Amino acid sequence: MFEDKVLVCQDCGQDFVFTAGEQEFYSEKGFENEPKRCKDCRQNRRNRSGNKAPREMFVATCAECGTETEVPFKPVEGRPVYCLDCFQRQKQAAY
Repeated sequence: MFEDKVLVCQDCGQDFVFTAGEQEFYSEKGFENEPKRCKDCRQNRRNRSGNKAPREMFVATCAECGTETEVPFKPVEGRPVYCLDCFQRQKQAAY
């Protein structure tokens, strides 16, 4: 149904591929407009927009495997915190 398209980035002028998979994702989400920027320019734009301070990270111990991990929120006592791998396994198990 979808085929890869070559688009031109409005920021850097370079060609980039809007893959069939990306088009399918856009369609599923209801997005009507094609991307205007290549991946690098989108990332650069996100990084500089608003000049946001870097996110504060907190050290925690994973409730499942016991490894030390960093999370972008302050852990609350009595609530489990998971490392990325264990969090993804928990998430998959829920579905």
